Amino acid sequence: MSSNKRLVEEVFSQIPSVDTSIVNEMIEKELKKLNKKIIVLDDDPTGVQTVHGVSVYTDWSLDSIDKGFKEANSMFFILTNSRGFTAAETTKAHQEIAANIVKAAKKNNRDFTIISRGDSTLRGHYPLETQVLRETVEANEEIKFDGEVILPFFKEGGRFTIDNIHYVQYDEYLVPAGETEFAKDRTFGYSKSHLGEWAEEKSNGAYKTENMTYISLDSLRALDIETIEQQLLKVENFNKVIVNAVDYTDVKIFTIALIRAINKGKNFMFRSAAALTKVIGGVSDKNLLTQAELMTEETNNGGLVIIGSHVKKTTEQFEELKKLDTVEFIEFNVHLVLEPDKFEKELDRVVETTNQLISQGTNVAVYTKRERLDLGENKKEEELQLSVKISDAVTSIVKRLEARPSFIIAKGGITSSDVGTNGLEVQRATVAGQIRPGIPVWKIGSESKFPGISYVIFPGNVGTKTDLREVVEMLSQK
Repeated sequence: MSSNKRLVEEVFSQIPSVDTSIVNEMIEKELKKLNKKIIVLDDDPTGVQTVHGVSVYTDWSLDSIDKGFKEANSMFFILTNSRGFTAAETTKAHQEIAANIVKAAKKNNRDFTIISRGDSTLRGHYPLETQVLRETVEANEEIKFDGEVILPFFKEGGRFTIDNIHYVQYDEYLVPAGETEFAKDRTFGYSKSHLGEWAEEKSNGAYKTENMTYISLDSLRALDIETIEQQLLKVENFNKVIVNAVDYTDVKIFTIALIRAINKGKNFMFRSAAALTKVIGGVSDKNLLTQAELMTEETNNGGLVIIGSHVKKTTEQFEELKKLDTVEFIEFNVHLVLEPDKFEKELDRVVETTNQLISQGTNVAVYTKRERLDLGENKKEEELQLSVKISDAVTSIVKRLEARPSFIIAKGGITSSDVGTNGLEVQRATVAGQIRPGIPVWKIGSESKFPGISYVIFPGNVGTKTDLREVVEMLSQK
Protein backbone atom coordinates (compact mmCIF):
# COMPACT_ATOMS: atom_id res chain seq x y z
CA MET A 1 0.00 0.00 0.00
CA SER A 2 1.14 3.52 -0.73
CA SER A 3 2.21 6.28 1.60
CA ASN A 4 -0.53 8.44 0.02
CA LYS A 5 -3.35 6.23 1.23
CA ARG A 6 -5.88 7.90 3.51
CA LEU A 7 -8.29 6.61 6.11
CA VAL A 8 -11.84 6.58 4.71
CA GLU A 9 -13.38 7.74 7.97
CA GLU A 10 -10.99 10.66 8.33
CA VAL A 11 -11.50 11.89 4.77
CA PHE A 12 -15.28 11.54 4.81
CA SER A 13 -15.67 13.25 8.18
CA GLN A 14 -14.21 16.44 6.66
CA ILE A 15 -16.69 16.65 3.80
CA PRO A 16 -19.61 19.01 4.55
CA SER A 17 -23.06 17.40 4.58
CA VAL A 18 -25.96 18.53 2.43
CA ASP A 19 -29.75 18.26 2.64
CA THR A 20 -30.43 15.37 0.27
CA SER A 21 -34.20 15.88 0.23
CA ILE A 22 -33.75 19.36 -1.32
CA VAL A 23 -31.34 17.92 -3.88
CA ASN A 24 -33.72 15.08 -4.78
CA GLU A 25 -36.57 17.53 -5.36
CA MET A 26 -34.39 19.76 -7.54
CA ILE A 27 -32.99 16.97 -9.70
CA GLU A 28 -36.45 15.55 -10.33
CA LYS A 29 -37.62 18.93 -11.65
CA GLU A 30 -34.49 19.45 -13.71
CA LEU A 31 -34.56 16.01 -15.37
CA LYS A 32 -38.00 16.86 -16.81
CA LYS A 33 -36.29 19.68 -18.74
CA LEU A 34 -33.69 17.41 -20.35
CA ASN A 35 -35.36 16.48 -23.60
CA LYS A 36 -32.63 14.21 -24.96
CA LYS A 37 -32.30 10.52 -25.60
CA ILE A 38 -29.36 9.27 -23.51
CA ILE A 39 -27.26 6.65 -25.23
CA VAL A 40 -24.73 4.88 -23.05
CA LEU A 41 -21.90 3.11 -24.83
CA ASP A 42 -20.58 0.48 -22.48
CA ASP A 43 -17.06 -0.80 -22.96
CA ASP A 44 -18.01 -3.95 -21.05
CA PRO A 45 -21.37 -5.22 -19.71
CA THR A 46 -20.72 -4.21 -16.11
CA GLY A 47 -21.79 -0.61 -16.76
CA VAL A 48 -25.44 -1.45 -16.10
CA GLN A 49 -24.48 -2.06 -12.48
CA THR A 50 -26.55 0.87 -11.14
CA VAL A 51 -29.72 0.64 -13.25
CA HIS A 52 -32.82 -1.51 -13.75
CA GLY A 53 -35.64 -1.70 -16.28
CA VAL A 54 -33.26 -0.45 -18.97
CA SER A 55 -32.51 -2.10 -22.33
CA VAL A 56 -29.07 -3.25 -23.38
CA TYR A 57 -28.48 -3.82 -27.10
CA THR A 58 -25.53 -6.02 -27.99
CA ASP A 59 -24.97 -4.61 -31.48
CA TRP A 60 -24.96 -1.09 -32.90
CA SER A 61 -26.84 -1.62 -36.14
CA LEU A 62 -29.07 1.25 -37.25
CA ASP A 63 -32.03 -1.03 -36.55
CA SER A 64 -31.05 -1.61 -32.89
CA ILE A 65 -30.26 2.07 -32.27
CA ASP A 66 -33.56 3.05 -33.90
CA LYS A 67 -35.38 0.66 -31.53
CA GLY A 68 -33.59 2.31 -28.62
CA PHE A 69 -34.72 5.76 -29.77
CA LYS A 70 -38.32 4.52 -30.08
CA GLU A 71 -38.46 3.20 -26.51
CA ALA A 72 -40.38 5.24 -23.93
CA ASN A 73 -37.34 5.10 -21.64
CA SER A 74 -35.09 8.15 -21.81
CA MET A 75 -31.96 5.98 -21.80
CA PHE A 76 -30.65 2.79 -23.39
CA PHE A 77 -27.29 1.03 -23.40
CA ILE A 78 -25.25 -0.30 -26.30
CA LEU A 79 -22.69 -2.90 -25.34
CA THR A 80 -19.53 -2.21 -27.35
CA ASN A 81 -17.18 -4.40 -25.29
CA SER A 82 -14.40 -2.22 -26.68
CA ARG A 83 -12.07 -2.91 -23.77
CA GLY A 84 -11.38 -6.18 -25.55
CA PHE A 85 -10.66 -4.38 -28.85
CA THR A 86 -7.46 -3.13 -30.42
CA ALA A 87 -7.21 0.63 -30.98
CA ALA A 88 -8.04 0.16 -34.68
CA GLU A 89 -11.12 -1.95 -33.91
CA THR A 90 -12.47 0.49 -31.33
CA THR A 91 -11.95 3.40 -33.74
CA LYS A 92 -13.96 1.64 -36.46
CA ALA A 93 -16.72 0.61 -34.01
CA HIS A 94 -17.12 4.12 -32.60
CA GLN A 95 -17.25 5.67 -36.08
CA GLU A 96 -20.07 3.26 -36.99
CA ILE A 97 -21.91 3.84 -33.71
CA ALA A 98 -21.75 7.63 -33.93
CA ALA A 99 -22.86 7.64 -37.59
CA ASN A 100 -25.84 5.37 -36.78
CA ILE A 101 -26.80 7.47 -33.75
CA VAL A 102 -26.91 10.59 -35.93
CA LYS A 103 -29.06 8.80 -38.54
CA ALA A 104 -31.48 7.39 -35.92
CA ALA A 105 -31.73 10.78 -34.21
CA LYS A 106 -32.69 12.50 -37.49
CA LYS A 107 -35.18 9.75 -38.30
CA ASN A 108 -36.82 10.08 -34.86
CA ASN A 109 -36.36 13.86 -34.68
CA ARG A 110 -34.71 13.63 -31.27
CA ASP A 111 -31.73 15.30 -29.67
CA PHE A 112 -29.30 12.99 -27.94
CA THR A 113 -26.50 12.78 -25.41
CA ILE A 114 -23.74 10.18 -25.61
CA ILE A 115 -22.14 8.80 -22.47
CA SER A 116 -19.03 6.69 -22.93
CA ARG A 117 -19.21 4.43 -19.88
CA GLY A 118 -15.72 3.37 -18.94
CA ASP A 119 -14.02 1.61 -16.08
CA SER A 120 -14.21 3.25 -12.63
CA THR A 121 -10.53 2.40 -12.18
CA LEU A 122 -9.65 4.38 -15.33
CA ARG A 123 -8.72 1.57 -17.76
CA GLY A 124 -9.89 1.56 -21.37
CA HIS A 125 -9.36 3.24 -24.75
CA TYR A 126 -9.29 6.81 -23.50
CA PRO A 127 -9.19 9.45 -24.97
CA LEU A 128 -9.56 7.56 -28.26
CA GLU A 129 -13.23 6.61 -27.93
CA THR A 130 -14.68 9.99 -27.02
CA GLN A 131 -12.41 11.70 -29.54
CA VAL A 132 -13.71 9.46 -32.36
CA LEU A 133 -17.32 9.96 -31.25
CA ARG A 134 -16.82 13.71 -31.18
CA GLU A 135 -15.23 13.86 -34.64
CA THR A 136 -17.82 11.57 -36.25
CA VAL A 137 -20.85 13.33 -34.76
CA GLU A 138 -19.47 16.77 -35.63
CA ALA A 139 -18.79 15.67 -39.22
CA ASN A 140 -22.38 14.42 -39.66
CA GLU A 141 -24.41 16.85 -37.61
CA GLU A 142 -24.63 20.57 -36.82
CA ILE A 143 -23.29 19.89 -33.32
CA LYS A 144 -20.08 21.19 -31.77
CA PHE A 145 -18.94 19.70 -28.48
CA ASP A 146 -17.72 22.31 -26.02
CA GLY A 147 -16.22 19.96 -23.47
CA GLU A 148 -15.86 16.49 -22.05
CA VAL A 149 -17.04 15.59 -18.57
CA ILE A 150 -14.86 13.08 -16.70
CA LEU A 151 -16.72 11.47 -13.79
CA PRO A 152 -15.38 8.07 -12.67
CA PHE A 153 -17.06 8.08 -9.23
CA PHE A 154 -18.76 4.74 -8.51
CA LYS A 155 -19.94 4.36 -4.93
CA GLU A 156 -20.86 0.68 -5.09
CA GLY A 157 -17.30 -0.19 -6.05
CA GLY A 158 -15.62 2.20 -3.61
CA ARG A 159 -14.31 4.68 -6.23
CA PHE A 160 -14.27 8.29 -5.05
CA THR A 161 -12.84 11.54 -6.43
CA ILE A 162 -11.66 14.01 -3.76
CA ASP A 163 -9.54 17.15 -4.39
CA ASN A 164 -9.41 15.99 -8.04
CA ILE A 165 -7.64 12.75 -7.01
CA HIS A 166 -9.36 9.50 -7.87
CA TYR A 167 -9.26 6.87 -5.12
CA VAL A 168 -10.00 3.16 -4.87
CA GLN A 169 -11.18 1.93 -1.48
CA TYR A 170 -9.41 -1.06 0.08
CA ASP A 171 -11.09 -1.88 3.41
CA GLU A 172 -10.71 1.23 5.60
CA TYR A 173 -8.22 2.96 3.29
CA LEU A 174 -8.49 5.08 0.17
CA VAL A 175 -5.59 4.45 -2.22
CA PRO A 176 -4.88 6.82 -5.16
CA ALA A 177 -5.87 5.00 -8.37
CA GLY A 178 -2.42 5.46 -9.91
CA GLU A 179 -0.94 3.36 -7.09
CA THR A 180 -3.29 0.38 -7.50
CA GLU A 181 -2.95 -2.81 -9.55
CA PHE A 182 -5.35 -1.29 -12.11
CA ALA A 183 -2.81 1.42 -13.03
CA LYS A 184 -0.35 -1.32 -13.94
CA ASP A 185 -2.73 -2.80 -16.53
CA ARG A 186 -0.58 -4.01 -19.42
CA THR A 187 -2.84 -2.57 -22.10
CA PHE A 188 -4.35 0.47 -20.38
CA GLY A 189 -1.84 1.44 -17.69
CA TYR A 190 -1.28 4.98 -16.36
CA SER A 191 0.66 6.68 -13.59
CA LYS A 192 -1.42 9.68 -12.46
CA SER A 193 -4.20 9.72 -9.85
CA HIS A 194 -5.05 13.43 -10.17
CA LEU A 195 -7.72 13.30 -12.90
CA GLY A 196 -6.46 16.43 -14.66
CA GLU A 197 -2.95 15.01 -14.79
CA TRP A 198 -4.39 11.64 -15.84
CA ALA A 199 -6.28 13.23 -18.76
CA GLU A 200 -3.13 15.15 -19.75
CA GLU A 201 -1.07 11.96 -19.56
CA LYS A 202 -3.63 9.98 -21.55
CA SER A 203 -3.95 12.68 -24.24
CA ASN A 204 -0.16 12.92 -24.52
CA GLY A 205 -0.28 16.54 -23.43
CA ALA A 206 -2.98 17.66 -25.90
CA TYR A 207 -5.04 18.88 -22.92
CA LYS A 208 -3.23 20.60 -20.06
CA THR A 209 -4.04 20.01 -16.38
CA GLU A 210 -4.07 23.72 -15.55
CA ASN A 211 -6.60 24.56 -18.31
CA MET A 212 -9.23 22.06 -17.18
CA THR A 213 -12.38 22.90 -15.24
CA TYR A 214 -12.66 21.40 -11.77
CA ILE A 215 -16.01 20.96 -9.99
CA SER A 216 -15.10 20.86 -6.30
CA LEU A 217 -16.85 19.06 -3.47
CA ASP A 218 -17.01 22.37 -1.59
CA SER A 219 -19.10 24.07 -4.28
CA LEU A 220 -21.24 20.96 -4.75
CA ARG A 221 -21.94 20.63 -1.03
CA ALA A 222 -22.64 24.38 -0.74
CA LEU A 223 -25.32 23.84 -3.43
CA ASP A 224 -23.57 26.55 -5.40
CA ILE A 225 -25.31 25.50 -8.57
CA GLU A 226 -25.01 28.91 -10.22
CA THR A 227 -21.20 28.92 -9.94
CA ILE A 228 -20.99 25.36 -11.32
CA GLU A 229 -23.30 26.33 -14.18
CA GLN A 230 -21.08 29.37 -14.94
CA GLN A 231 -18.01 27.11 -14.92
CA LEU A 232 -19.69 24.81 -17.46
CA LEU A 233 -20.82 27.71 -19.68
CA LYS A 234 -17.18 28.81 -20.05
CA VAL A 235 -15.88 25.42 -21.25
CA GLU A 236 -14.74 25.36 -24.89
CA ASN A 237 -12.50 23.50 -27.37
CA PHE A 238 -13.45 20.07 -25.98
CA ASN A 239 -11.64 20.86 -22.76
CA LYS A 240 -12.02 18.53 -19.79
CA VAL A 241 -14.39 18.96 -16.85
CA ILE A 242 -13.25 17.01 -13.77
CA VAL A 243 -16.06 16.23 -11.33
CA ASN A 244 -15.33 15.40 -7.69
CA ALA A 245 -17.85 13.09 -6.00
CA VAL A 246 -18.11 10.82 -2.96
CA ASP A 247 -21.86 10.23 -3.04
CA TYR A 248 -24.78 10.14 -5.47
CA THR A 249 -25.84 13.52 -4.06
CA ASP A 250 -22.74 15.10 -5.59
CA VAL A 251 -23.60 13.67 -9.00
CA LYS A 252 -27.18 14.93 -8.66
CA ILE A 253 -26.08 18.48 -7.78
CA PHE A 254 -23.63 18.50 -10.68
CA THR A 255 -26.34 17.18 -13.05
CA ILE A 256 -28.71 20.00 -12.08
CA ALA A 257 -26.08 22.56 -13.13
CA LEU A 258 -25.21 20.48 -16.19
CA ILE A 259 -28.81 20.37 -17.49
CA ARG A 260 -29.07 24.15 -17.06
CA ALA A 261 -25.87 24.64 -19.07
CA ILE A 262 -27.09 22.21 -21.75
CA ASN A 263 -30.38 24.08 -22.02
CA LYS A 264 -28.38 27.26 -22.62
CA GLY A 265 -26.80 25.61 -25.64
CA LYS A 266 -23.70 23.87 -24.30
CA ASN A 267 -22.80 20.41 -25.62
CA PHE A 268 -20.77 17.88 -23.69
CA MET A 269 -19.38 14.43 -24.29
CA PHE A 270 -19.09 12.20 -21.23
CA ARG A 271 -16.58 9.64 -20.02
CA SER A 272 -17.97 8.30 -16.78
CA ALA A 273 -18.40 5.26 -14.61
CA ALA A 274 -21.85 3.87 -13.82
CA ALA A 275 -23.10 6.47 -11.30
CA LEU A 276 -23.79 9.28 -13.78
CA THR A 277 -25.96 7.01 -15.95
CA LYS A 278 -28.26 6.24 -13.03
CA VAL A 279 -28.68 9.92 -12.12
CA ILE A 280 -29.06 11.44 -15.60
CA GLY A 281 -31.29 8.52 -16.67
CA GLY A 282 -33.58 9.20 -13.67
CA VAL A 283 -33.38 5.57 -12.52
CA SER A 284 -34.95 5.01 -9.11
CA ASP A 285 -33.35 3.06 -6.27
CA LYS A 286 -34.32 -0.60 -6.18
CA ASN A 287 -33.81 -3.27 -3.55
CA LEU A 288 -31.37 -6.05 -4.33
CA LEU A 289 -32.94 -8.87 -6.33
CA THR A 290 -34.25 -11.85 -4.40
CA GLN A 291 -33.90 -15.54 -5.16
CA ALA A 292 -37.62 -15.75 -5.99
CA GLU A 293 -37.33 -12.95 -8.58
CA LEU A 294 -34.39 -14.62 -10.31
CA MET A 295 -35.18 -18.32 -10.18
CA THR A 296 -38.52 -18.38 -11.93
CA GLU A 297 -38.18 -21.84 -13.50
CA GLU A 298 -38.31 -25.27 -11.89
CA THR A 299 -35.17 -27.18 -12.81
CA ASN A 300 -32.99 -29.91 -11.34
CA ASN A 301 -29.98 -28.85 -13.38
CA GLY A 302 -26.93 -27.27 -11.82
CA GLY A 303 -25.76 -23.69 -12.39
CA LEU A 304 -22.69 -22.48 -14.25
CA VAL A 305 -20.00 -20.05 -13.09
CA ILE A 306 -17.35 -18.92 -15.57
CA ILE A 307 -14.29 -17.16 -14.15
CA GLY A 308 -12.10 -15.31 -16.62
CA SER A 309 -10.94 -12.22 -14.73
CA HIS A 310 -7.48 -12.28 -13.14
CA VAL A 311 -7.56 -9.24 -10.86
CA LYS A 312 -6.76 -9.67 -7.18
CA LYS A 313 -10.37 -9.28 -6.05
CA THR A 314 -11.53 -12.09 -8.38
CA THR A 315 -8.81 -14.39 -7.05
CA GLU A 316 -9.91 -13.71 -3.45
CA GLN A 317 -13.57 -14.34 -4.33
CA PHE A 318 -12.61 -17.51 -6.20
CA GLU A 319 -10.75 -18.81 -3.12
CA GLU A 320 -13.92 -18.22 -1.06
CA LEU A 321 -16.07 -20.02 -3.64
CA LYS A 322 -13.82 -23.08 -3.31
CA LYS A 323 -15.13 -23.52 0.24
CA LEU A 324 -18.47 -24.67 -1.21
CA ASP A 325 -18.75 -28.42 -1.55
CA THR A 326 -21.78 -27.97 -3.82
CA VAL A 327 -19.59 -26.75 -6.69
CA GLU A 328 -17.35 -28.82 -8.98
CA PHE A 329 -14.31 -26.92 -10.26
CA ILE A 330 -12.89 -27.41 -13.75
CA GLU A 331 -9.62 -25.74 -14.69
CA PHE A 332 -9.36 -24.77 -18.34
CA ASN A 333 -5.67 -24.79 -19.30
CA VAL A 334 -5.74 -21.82 -21.68
CA HIS A 335 -1.94 -21.73 -22.04
CA LEU A 336 -2.40 -24.54 -24.56
CA VAL A 337 -3.64 -21.80 -26.93
CA LEU A 338 -0.06 -21.81 -28.27
CA GLU A 339 -0.59 -25.44 -29.42
CA PRO A 340 -3.89 -25.45 -31.38
CA ASP A 341 -4.50 -29.25 -31.44
CA LYS A 342 -4.00 -29.65 -27.71
CA PHE A 343 -6.10 -26.53 -27.10
CA GLU A 344 -9.00 -28.02 -29.09
CA LYS A 345 -8.85 -31.28 -27.09
CA GLU A 346 -8.71 -29.38 -23.81
CA LEU A 347 -11.80 -27.37 -24.83
CA ASP A 348 -13.69 -30.57 -25.74
CA ARG A 349 -12.87 -32.05 -22.33
CA VAL A 350 -14.13 -28.95 -20.51
CA VAL A 351 -17.38 -28.82 -22.54
CA GLU A 352 -18.18 -32.51 -22.07
CA THR A 353 -17.48 -32.49 -18.33
CA THR A 354 -19.48 -29.28 -17.81
CA ASN A 355 -22.47 -30.62 -19.73
CA GLN A 356 -22.47 -33.88 -17.83
CA LEU A 357 -22.22 -32.28 -14.38
CA ILE A 358 -24.91 -29.64 -15.04
CA SER A 359 -27.38 -32.26 -16.27
CA GLN A 360 -26.66 -34.30 -13.13
CA GLY A 361 -27.72 -31.32 -11.01
CA THR A 362 -24.23 -30.21 -9.99
CA ASN A 363 -23.06 -26.57 -10.01
CA VAL A 364 -19.93 -26.11 -12.12
CA ALA A 365 -17.26 -23.42 -11.96
CA VAL A 366 -15.03 -23.30 -15.03
CA TYR A 367 -11.97 -21.14 -14.49
CA THR A 368 -9.09 -20.19 -16.73
CA LYS A 369 -5.59 -21.06 -15.55
CA ARG A 370 -4.67 -18.41 -12.98
CA GLU A 371 -1.19 -17.54 -14.31
CA ARG A 372 -1.24 -14.91 -17.00
CA LEU A 373 0.08 -15.77 -20.43
CA ASP A 374 3.23 -13.70 -20.84
CA LEU A 375 4.89 -13.46 -24.24
CA GLY A 376 7.55 -11.03 -23.01
CA GLU A 377 8.21 -7.35 -23.76
CA ASN A 378 6.50 -5.35 -26.54
CA LYS A 379 4.00 -8.09 -27.39
CA LYS A 380 0.86 -6.27 -26.28
CA GLU A 381 -1.10 -6.67 -29.52
CA GLU A 382 -0.07 -10.36 -29.85
CA GLU A 383 -1.16 -10.98 -26.27
CA LEU A 384 -4.46 -9.23 -26.93
CA GLN A 385 -5.02 -11.43 -30.00
CA LEU A 386 -4.31 -14.60 -28.00
CA SER A 387 -6.60 -13.42 -25.24
CA VAL A 388 -9.34 -13.04 -27.88
CA LYS A 389 -8.77 -16.69 -28.92
CA ILE A 390 -8.97 -17.72 -25.27
CA SER A 391 -12.12 -15.66 -24.77
CA ASP A 392 -13.69 -17.25 -27.88
CA ALA A 393 -12.95 -20.69 -26.44
CA VAL A 394 -14.45 -19.79 -23.04
CA THR A 395 -17.51 -18.45 -24.84
CA SER A 396 -17.88 -21.60 -26.91
CA ILE A 397 -18.28 -23.59 -23.68
CA VAL A 398 -21.64 -21.84 -23.26
CA LYS A 399 -22.41 -22.02 -26.97
CA ARG A 400 -21.89 -25.79 -27.00
CA LEU A 401 -23.81 -26.52 -23.80
CA GLU A 402 -26.74 -28.85 -24.27
CA ALA A 403 -28.01 -28.83 -20.69
CA ARG A 404 -29.73 -25.59 -19.72
CA PRO A 405 -28.07 -24.36 -16.49
CA SER A 406 -30.31 -23.13 -13.68
CA PHE A 407 -28.32 -19.85 -13.71
CA ILE A 408 -25.17 -18.45 -15.31
CA ILE A 409 -22.60 -16.22 -13.63
CA ALA A 410 -19.72 -14.75 -15.62
CA LYS A 411 -16.88 -13.22 -13.64
CA GLY A 412 -14.97 -10.44 -15.40
CA GLY A 413 -16.06 -7.69 -17.79
CA ILE A 414 -14.78 -9.00 -21.10
CA THR A 415 -15.70 -12.58 -20.13
CA SER A 416 -19.28 -11.57 -19.31
CA SER A 417 -19.61 -9.62 -22.54
CA ASP A 418 -18.43 -12.46 -24.74
CA VAL A 419 -20.53 -15.04 -22.90
CA GLY A 420 -23.60 -12.79 -23.28
CA THR A 421 -23.24 -11.82 -26.92
CA ASN A 422 -21.49 -14.84 -28.46
CA GLY A 423 -22.24 -17.68 -26.05
CA LEU A 424 -25.84 -16.85 -25.20
CA GLU A 425 -26.42 -14.95 -28.47
CA VAL A 426 -28.28 -12.14 -26.73
CA GLN A 427 -29.37 -9.28 -28.99
CA ARG A 428 -31.32 -7.34 -26.41
CA ALA A 429 -31.55 -7.83 -22.66
CA THR A 430 -33.37 -6.02 -19.89
CA VAL A 431 -31.46 -5.19 -16.75
CA ALA A 432 -33.45 -6.79 -13.93
CA GLY A 433 -31.46 -4.99 -11.24
CA GLN A 434 -28.59 -5.98 -8.98
CA ILE A 435 -28.03 -9.16 -6.99
CA ARG A 436 -25.40 -7.38 -4.85
CA PRO A 437 -24.30 -3.73 -4.98
CA GLY A 438 -22.64 -3.13 -8.36
CA ILE A 439 -23.40 -6.65 -9.66
CA PRO A 440 -26.09 -6.56 -12.37
CA VAL A 441 -28.39 -9.28 -13.69
CA TRP A 442 -29.70 -9.48 -17.24
CA LYS A 443 -32.99 -11.13 -18.12
CA ILE A 444 -32.26 -12.31 -21.60
CA GLY A 445 -34.54 -12.18 -24.62
CA SER A 446 -36.39 -14.87 -26.57
CA GLU A 447 -33.84 -14.85 -29.41
CA SER A 448 -31.09 -16.12 -27.12
CA LYS A 449 -29.82 -19.64 -26.44
CA PHE A 450 -31.51 -19.94 -23.03
CA PRO A 451 -34.44 -17.47 -23.12
CA GLY A 452 -35.41 -15.95 -19.78
CA ILE A 453 -32.44 -17.29 -17.85
CA SER A 454 -30.95 -15.07 -15.13
CA TYR A 455 -27.51 -14.04 -16.28
CA VAL A 456 -25.33 -12.52 -13.53
CA ILE A 457 -22.64 -10.16 -14.78
CA PHE A 458 -20.03 -10.10 -12.07
CA PRO A 459 -17.34 -7.45 -12.65
CA GLY A 460 -13.79 -8.57 -11.94
CA ASN A 461 -13.01 -5.73 -9.56
CA VAL A 462 -16.32 -5.41 -7.63
CA GLY A 463 -17.88 -7.07 -4.59
CA THR A 464 -16.78 -8.21 -1.16
CA LYS A 465 -14.62 -11.26 -0.62
CA THR A 466 -17.66 -13.47 0.06
CA ASP A 467 -20.07 -12.07 -2.58
CA LEU A 468 -19.40 -14.67 -5.28
CA ARG A 469 -19.83 -17.57 -2.86
CA GLU A 470 -22.99 -16.05 -1.37
CA VAL A 471 -24.53 -15.39 -4.80
CA VAL A 472 -23.92 -19.02 -5.82
CA GLU A 473 -25.41 -20.22 -2.53
CA MET A 474 -28.47 -18.01 -2.94
CA LEU A 475 -29.12 -19.11 -6.53
CA SER A 476 -28.63 -22.79 -5.61
CA GLN A 477 -31.31 -22.87 -2.94
CA LYS A 478 -33.92 -25.38 -3.96
